[in-house]
Amino acid sequence: MNKGNESAAMDFVLLGLFPGLKHSHFLVSAILLLYGVALTVNSTLILLIWVDSHLHMPMYLLLSQLALMDLTLISSTVPKMATDFFSGKRNISHVACGTQIFFFLTLGIAECILITLMAYDRYVAICNPLRYALIMSQKVCLQMAAVSWAGGALTSLAHTAYAMHFPICGSREVAHFLCEVMAILKLVCEDISAYEKAVLVTSTVVLLLPLSFILTSYSLIFLAVHRISSTQGRNKALTTCSSHLTVVSLYFGPAMLVYMRPTSYHTPMLDQVLFMLGAILTPTMNPLIYTLRNKEVVCALNKLLRECLTSS
Repeated sequence: MNKGNESAAMDFVLLGLFPGLKHSHFLVSAILLLYGVALTVNSTLILLIWVDSHLHMPMYLLLSQLALMDLTLISSTVPKMATDFFSGKRNISHVACGTQIFFFLTLGIAECILITLMAYDRYVAICNPLRYALIMSQKVCLQMAAVSWAGGALTSLAHTAYAMHFPICGSREVAHFLCEVMAILKLVCEDISAYEKAVLVTSTVVLLLPLSFILTSYSLIFLAVHRISSTQGRNKALTTCSSHLTVVSLYFGPAMLVYMRPTSYHTPMLDQVLFMLGAILTPTMNPLIYTLRNKEVVCALNKLLRECLTSS
């Protein structure tokens, strides 16, 4: 009994999605609907790229990794949030909280690296088309995917281990629907201003360097596209680039607002809105952006549906 009481005393309490909001069940229902869409579309995209040999190209192999990351990212937050809402039990153990932080940061950082590498893939495809197959080989694609996952995991492990070792004083209520580093740091009873500044500087560097690389790549891409004489070729290149740029804006917009603001400017309401955009809406929109605007993916989907109908 004593151990059970001690364990419960060490638990965090997630206050949930917009505490005090009237008719919050409508919002939770909408989020579950988005979750269902995200599961379906990301899983379908991964399946299409896996089974259709026409999509066994570097761009689509990287896209399948992005879909896998999106699928895992939204699954690391929504099921726990929905379970807490419907059960009324909002406790989360110290270990489970650290685990959620680790996976959330891992996937967020891994996506940042992968989106940056996808910009490089587009640069090589448009600016060096004759050397594309040589530069972007299958081995290189696998290395890019491995670097994304490993970079995210190692960076996340360092931040999670350091943030979770601080002692918590007083209330253990987290003003969020998930365990998140900045929300946990607000409960720490030590002076962590130096660490908060380090997190702010690190986040700024981690976000701005990839974004600068992406913008540089697309500046070179647009110069190359401008020199393409074929209108059809120019339109195809711009369509592919516009899809990726939309994904870039969906990722970097909320992430910069969350992690590049000083702690004093953080409010629970705004943070929850930004995390909903980054952790729920973006994983749902990314596969739709690439699927609906990509003829090769649409053709592969139609082919798979015809084969399923024929076999049934």
